[in-house]
Amino acid sequence: MTQLAEEKVAHVNNFAALEKATAGEVLPWLDERRKAGIARFDLVGFPAAGDEEWRHAQLGPIVKTKFALPAAEGAARATDAYAEFSFGADAASEIVFVNGRYVAQLSKLGKLPRGVRVSSLAIALAEDAAAIEPHLARVADVEANPFVALNTGFLQDGAYIRLPSGTSVEGAIHLLFISTPSAEPTVSHPRVLVVAGDNVEATIVESYVGRGEGGRKSGGTYLTNAVTEIVCGADCRIDHCKLQHESLEAYHVATMQVNLGRATTFVSHAASLGSRITRNNLNCLMAGEGAYATLNGLVLIGGEQHVDNHTLLDHAEPNCPSHELYKHVLSGKATGVFRGKILVRQKAQKTDSKQNSKSLLLSDDAYMNSQPALEIYADDVKCTHGSTTGPVDEDMVFYLRTRGVGLAEARHLLTYAFAADVTRRIKVEPFRRRLENFMAQQAGLPQDLRITDLSAHDEAVL
Repeated sequence: MTQLAEEKVAHVNNFAALEKATAGEVLPWLDERRKAGIARFDLVGFPAAGDEEWRHAQLGPIVKTKFALPAAEGAARATDAYAEFSFGADAASEIVFVNGRYVAQLSKLGKLPRGVRVSSLAIALAEDAAAIEPHLARVADVEANPFVALNTGFLQDGAYIRLPSGTSVEGAIHLLFISTPSAEPTVSHPRVLVVAGDNVEATIVESYVGRGEGGRKSGGTYLTNAVTEIVCGADCRIDHCKLQHESLEAYHVATMQVNLGRATTFVSHAASLGSRITRNNLNCLMAGEGAYATLNGLVLIGGEQHVDNHTLLDHAEPNCPSHELYKHVLSGKATGVFRGKILVRQKAQKTDSKQNSKSLLLSDDAYMNSQPALEIYADDVKCTHGSTTGPVDEDMVFYLRTRGVGLAEARHLLTYAFAADVTRRIKVEPFRRRLENFMAQQAGLPQDLRITDLSAHDEAVL
């Protein structure tokens, strides 16, 4: 048996153990979807090295590690991470998961508009299965993505958000996923399902974090394999933020599938700071005329970290504008991949789409692979894409030094200005503040130094 087959079998055996433990407790339709997911994963296994969609993802360590399902830790070992990453009073509602399982004592449901539901997926399945059944494991593509298939096989708990038509939620709904250290490598499979009716306004934040004992950044080896499905009706405004700040020994693989109805606006801000190896798939289907999508991303990594971002803006209907901006700051021996595609189907006339990837390399050993792409089947469209990669502008470093700024500080200020194009667009204050404080900490600067306080001139030079 090959190494790859052995590791595939390890996950299949984990599924068998889960099936035995939950025998008779799973809804028939959910049991069918779980079995279909693990059967698909058992058939195709992990992506092969020659697979074009995955060839830069550095999956070797994930494939070779034998992951076990984590024990139920509860709140006891997650208090440090919770204290650091919780939004507290800044969240309209906050639900917390430890190693993929809902922890009620750390969660705060808050006062939400009538009909809005924010809850554990497991609890919602027991109480509201009829509303969930048409969407769960029906939006993200189980057939095309082995990690989605694997996650579906382990569908048990996660977050469920239901937003009835005509509702508006003030403040952010925060989904906090905490991973705790263990004596052996573990894997969790968080699932998020968001279903919004027509004319809905809401802000949703997903945070995936990990810390060792006493708050150490090293939190042991584990894999987070997350899947998020978002379904929106017509005339909605959904702001979505995702923070990936896992342990530096961890692996993070995530897929998000977003389906937009007529005239719905979706804005995404995704930040990758932690994890040894990260792979993010973000697919946005504009399925209704006039839908509008904005995808913004920020990658801040160093050492030997690797982040691989794949995005798809799928224009399926006419008059759907989209904008995408991903920025990467790489130091040490870090490596990054950006592969973004704008797909314009034949029916999608009057499409206006712009995509840009910009990368800042802070060391000679850092490496960036950027591959923006257009695939257009309509003839009345305006689509552009671009990509730039390079070091800090030494002319600007010299400019700042002539005004009394030290060399290291000048480089850090220019890095701040480079990132500001993304961070200043973020409306969720706790999320934006965490990014700014992270960069200040990396630079040895005081916390709460705001990127948005930099002069317009310093931001413009990049």
